[in-house]
This record gives sequence, C-alpha cells and structure tokens, in this order.
Amino acid sequence: MKKKSESILKEVLEKITPSRKELDNIKSNLKEFLKKLEKRIKVLKINAEIFVGGSLAKNTLIRKDVYDADIFVRFDKKYKDNEISNLTNKILKGFTKASIIHGSRDYFKVKLNPDFYLEIIPVIKVKSPKKARNITDLSYSHVRYVNQKLKSKKILDEVRIAKAFCYANNCYGAESYIKGFSGYSLELLIYYYGSFLKFIRNIKKTKDKIIIDIEKHYKNKQTVLMDINSSKLQSPIILIDPTYKQRNALAALSYETFEKFKKNCRDFLKNPSLKSFETKIVNIDKIKKGAIKKKFEFIKIKINTTKQEGDVAGTKLLKFHNHLKKEIEEFFLIKNYGFLYDHKKSAECFFVVKSKQEILYEGPSIKQKENMKKFKKKHKNTFIKKNRIYSKKKITFNIKKFILDWKKKNNRKISEMYVKDLGII
Repeated sequence: MKKKSESILKEVLEKITPSRKELDNIKSNLKEFLKKLEKRIKVLKINAEIFVGGSLAKNTLIRKDVYDADIFVRFDKKYKDNEISNLTNKILKGFTKASIIHGSRDYFKVKLNPDFYLEIIPVIKVKSPKKARNITDLSYSHVRYVNQKLKSKKILDEVRIAKAFCYANNCYGAESYIKGFSGYSLELLIYYYGSFLKFIRNIKKTKDKIIIDIEKHYKNKQTVLMDINSSKLQSPIILIDPTYKQRNALAALSYETFEKFKKNCRDFLKNPSLKSFETKIVNIDKIKKGAIKKKFEFIKIKINTTKQEGDVAGTKLLKFHNHLKKEIEEFFLIKNYGFLYDHKKSAECFFVVKSKQEILYEGPSIKQKENMKKFKKKHKNTFIKKNRIYSKKKITFNIKKFILDWKKKNNRKISEMYVKDLGII
C-alpha cells in the first residue's frame, strides 16, 4: 500500500507543479508590475517598501487555471492605519486599474491578464510581531520563516501535495465560509510532520485536540491552554505560530471541516487514488434523481447578497443558508443538503427532505394558568398528558410551499441578513 501511495503522489506532483514556462510568464509579468509600483512610490515620496508573499514567494505554488500573487506594500510605522489603504489606492491609480476589496484594512485586486491577478495589500512595517496592528502585518515574518525552514525540493513538493489535497477536498482556505487550512498552516504542518503521508496518518487517527508548538515557545501543552486567548483555542488543532507565540495559526479551522478532512485522509490511506486529488463537483442532477427515486422531496434555491464578493459575501450567504436549514428542520427531516458558493455575490443551496407529517409541541404545566392560555391561543388541537399541555400539528405543505411562505413572512429578516433575492430554481 505504501508503494501505491508513493506512486500516486509522484503522479500527483507532476500534475500540480507549474511548468517552467508558466512560472517564467508569472515572474515576467510580476517583474514589470513591481517596477512600476516601486517607481510610483518614489514619485509620491512615500516611505514604503514592497515584498512578494504567498505561495509564489515561498515556492509552494500549485498549478491552477488562474494564478494569483500577494504583493505587500510595507509602510513605515509613522503612518496611521486609516492612511495606508488610501495611500495604496493613490499609488495604484497612477498606473493601473484596481478594484477595492473591503476588509479590516482595504486591499486591492489587479488583473494583469486573464490567467494572472495580484492582490495588493497594505501593511505596517514592524520589527516585532507583538507590535503588529493587523494580522497582515505578520505576513513578512511568515514568508521569512518558511523560506528559512523549508529549503529542500522534497519538503516543498510535500507542501504542494498537501495544498492540492486540501484544495480538491474543499478544506483549503481560512475564509469564514470554508474554515479550513491556510497555506501558511499547511507549510508549518508539513515541516512539523516531515511529509504529506506522515501528516495525514497522524491526523486520521487523532481523537483529542492536537497542540503543536514547533519552536517550543511553551513548556508544555497546559501552558499553551493557559496563555493563549480562549477565543483562539476553539479549533481542533492549536498550531502555535512560530513567529508569534500568542497566535494560533489554525484558529479558523472548524470541527466540521476537520472531521471532513479526517475522512478524506482515511479514504486516501485505505484506497490511494488520483481521485482524492480531483476537485469534487457536486452532481445536483444525480442527487435530484436519487431523491425522487427514494420518494423524497428536492429543492434548489439561489440566493444573492448585497455584500462584497469574496470572504464577506461567502460568509453572509453561508450564514443565511445555515439559518434557512434550521427553519426547514422544524418541519422536515433533511436527508442531504449542500451550499455551493460561486465566489462572487450568489450561492446555490439544495435540500433533500422528507416531511415529518406531524409535529408535537410541548407546552407549560397545567398549573401555569396564564402560560396555558397563551399556548392555547397560539396552538390548536391541544391535549393534556401527565399534567402538561401539548399540541399536534399536521404538515400539509411540501418544501416548495414552505419556502415560498417563509419568504413572504420573513422579508425583513432576509434583508437584515444582507440577502437581496431568494429564488427557487
């Protein structure tokens, strides 16, 4: 089995490693852009320097249809937080078109060509991570650390494999609508475990919270739990950032994503296959046919948000999807569901459900006279059992009617959740 795994991973690596031609094109386009950026900074006499971050700078880039690179404009600490985004905008306006991405600090997206875009991120130059005003201020330290530790081709290839595996299984990205592994966290994990296979073998069998302190900033695991802010300890893996000991580099990882990832690890180790590295495409037609065959109901919904595309829109749409799912669960048994975000301003949700036929509502004790009156006013068909009032309600509507009625009754709530349209497809 080990030989089979290694053979598969060798084949995967050939597929996911960008060609020399692709890398040369990326570097050529980037070099030209950076020259213009540096010239513009000098013309405006702004005290800032540029560094390239992300997978490109750390030599862990994997092949994609569209490539991206992170460019950090590192401002002197004399500048205020509310200045640096405006200054970056001013710099870019002098020589290129850029779209603004709103966040804790606004950053910018520049499309160099159909296959390559840049994210221009303003940060403050800090000597110590403790003085960082924003998480992005740590990016320079992250690039430097990874470049110091991950030097051999073998370990860099292992990182590429890990990224491709997570990407294919929808576990790649710290965005709120994914809650998965960031590129930096995977680089650290592969460095710690030594290889992709060792990483997934250790992960798949774990039952308790994992605590990893690569640089041994803490004496023991208990000290970690005592020192770090409790809000950063909610993830299944506590990965101490080697560059800043009070940060958990995997704070964004959710238990749901982690459990899904563990299953992916077990599946690959049990039956190594290239399919584990192929992006999973949800076949909605197949799901619909399967639902009809089992005499379940199927519905597909499209939701649009007023929020900015990317992490913000994705997060709002997922939050709405989860809220709607809870509302559906009151009247239906959910057999299958899915959330498909298009990375812009809309998402599609689908639900396979079975009607509960009847719902039993539990009311107050018969001794609570006032509450009894309120319950009777709200519910029909009440009855007493063991000194408590109950009500039964038969479900006469299907999932489509439920969604349409719910939409009418909850227009205000829908708007408050930044959803501008909800339609049944």
